[in-house]
Formats: sequence, structure tokens, C-alpha cells
Amino acid sequence: MSGQPPLSTSQPRTTTEPNPLTVYTLRLADDALVLAQRMGQWIAHAPQLEEDVALANIGLDLLGQARSLLTYAGSVEAAGRGEDDLAYFRDERDYTNALLCELDNGDFAVTMARLLVFSCYQCELYTRLAGSNDPTLAAVAAKAVKEVSYHRDHATAWVVRLGDGTEESQRRMQSALDAIWPYVEELFETDALVAALADRGTGVDPASLREPALARVDAVLAEATLSRPETRVRQSGGRRGVHTEAMGYLLAEMQHLARSHPGASW
Repeated sequence: MSGQPPLSTSQPRTTTEPNPLTVYTLRLADDALVLAQRMGQWIAHAPQLEEDVALANIGLDLLGQARSLLTYAGSVEAAGRGEDDLAYFRDERDYTNALLCELDNGDFAVTMARLLVFSCYQCELYTRLAGSNDPTLAAVAAKAVKEVSYHRDHATAWVVRLGDGTEESQRRMQSALDAIWPYVEELFETDALVAALADRGTGVDPASLREPALARVDAVLAEATLSRPETRVRQSGGRRGVHTEAMGYLLAEMQHLARSHPGASW
């Protein structure tokens, strides 16, 4: 893999100060929505027929999470926007997903490396968010934690299989980890908005998830005879609406039909 495209140098668009709960819910929703789109791109392209089905199901799980969260974000925002409006009619800089979710799929090893890291993060996130004092977030998390536990197990099996396989499969699995690692730390970035929601018992501070999530990743890498990459490069910006070049192409594909036929139903 030749590496991911550089971040856009454009600045995020400024808007009036939104409801913190809307912002937080959209971050969770955008992560799930964007990664669901990436997983769906593997359908009919996975290395095995069974893997086509497995990745499609993982994508559908993520899409279900995104739909629930987008619907809730719209209701909290109280601006008349529903899940379709938020999914299909926002511009690139209105999305606040982590950059890791939007990166091109790369080869199968890259997809499994990303899924391992992200699902370990989501497992910790949703386990804690299930105890939120916000009943809607708690309900979404309680259902999602069962799904992402499967995602984590699926990725674990493939990372171990490839890492502890042939010399070539191990080389490609390690290269995949090297490719995604500059984008991992952004998952655990915090800010005043999230910290305040966490203090109130509504949200979860991502910084508190770093140690347990990466401990689980490290255990998998040890079993797979792989090593955690060491890099001083840390890519960030997704939470502020500053994305990689890949994001524009992803949104063009995802939003094309809805924008070509606004208001249509099928």
C-alpha cells in the first residue's frame, strides 16, 4: 500500500454554536456511517464468498447504529432534520468522523487492521456508554456492544490468521498496521465538549478508552506475531470537519442517488 492521501488544508466551516449532545451524537453516528460505507465496498470483492457475507453484515450493524444515532441527533437538534437529511445532505466539512473510518480500504489486511482497532475502541466505548444517564444513548450502546464484540472477534481471527501465517501474509499484515497507525490516536482525543458530557454522566471521555482498547489490540498482535507500530506521525482533524482526500470520493458515492433525486422514496 502506498499510503493514505494528505489532509486537506482547508479550514472547517464556522457555524453557530450547536447543542453539545447533538455534536457528540453526530460524532458517534458519523464514525459508524462512514465505516459502514467502507465495509459495503467489499461486497463482491472479498477474498471468500463467506467473507462477502460477513463484511456485509458488519456494515449493516454499523449502519443500524448510525441510523439510530442520526435520528437521535436530529431530534436533539430540533431543526427539522431526520436521518436521511443528516446522512445525505450535509457537506464534507459537516462530518465529524475519525479519519481512520474514511481511509480507503486498501487491501484486505488494511481493512482487518482498521476493523480490529476500531472495534476494540467501540467495545470499550459502548460498554461504558450503556451506563449513560441519557436513556437513548444507553439503549443504542447496549444493543451495539453485542454487535461490535462480534466485529472485534472477526477481525481478531483474521489478524491472527494472516499475522501468524506465511511470510508474505505476515509482511502484508504488518504493513497494514503501519499504514493505519498514524490515524489511531485520533480515536482517543478529547475536548472540552466531550469532557463536560462525560462529567455529567452522559458521554464517555475517549481518552479513558485508550489503555483498555490498545491493551486488547496488543494481545491480538502478540498472538499474531506482529508488533504495534511506532510512529511519531499523528493525523487528526476529522472531529473538526477537516478530512482526507478520500472523504470527498466516499461522500460522492454515498450521497449521489439521494442528491440526484431529492425527496424520492423507494
